[in-house]
Amino acid sequence: MTLSFPVFSAGMVLSLSLIMAIGPQNAHVLRMGLQRQHLWLTVLTCALADIVLISLGVLGLAQLGGLSDKLLGALIGAGVLFLGVYGWQAFQRFLHPRVMPAASAIPSAQVPVTRRQAVVSALAFSWLNPHAWLDTAVLIGTASLAYGQGSTVFGLGAAAGSVVWFLVLGFAAFWLGRRLNSLRIWRLLDGAVALMMWGTAGWLLTSLV
Repeated sequence: MTLSFPVFSAGMVLSLSLIMAIGPQNAHVLRMGLQRQHLWLTVLTCALADIVLISLGVLGLAQLGGLSDKLLGALIGAGVLFLGVYGWQAFQRFLHPRVMPAASAIPSAQVPVTRRQAVVSALAFSWLNPHAWLDTAVLIGTASLAYGQGSTVFGLGAAAGSVVWFLVLGFAAFWLGRRLNSLRIWRLLDGAVALMMWGTAGWLLTSLV
């Protein structure tokens, strides 16, 4: 395999353009960073989860013609349920915000999570989100076919783009976590997350009709 920089760059640019939108996965990374709970473990898990999806797309799903209708429907159903529940939790935090007495940005209602829970949550946001499958496995996998034998290099570039993005997002969340200790900011964040989750779930439901 010959490493072609233009092909590698094309994969990285496509990956970054698809992942930079603030979706459920990115919002989860931001919240874990702002709460100072297993941020880098979450970043690592999300990056590895994306690499797995990209590998499936480049090495498998693209050659098979994408996801089957039944599998896609099952993913969408699971995603709608997951986003609906998480949106409701965020909405409850919006309605009943509480912060710790100390100068901390961590809501007191937020129960500290274990490492295992952090990994499971990150994987859920990565793999129960149909958008992630469509963007990484299907779109990137299909785009890689245009590069023939260079599809692997294209996939490596896409994977590198995902790693770069989550590292940048992690540092941003870490930096903001030292500054966001306002109850009003937390309410706005939770309200925005709830609307985004429900909006995404509604959009997914319309795709089933």
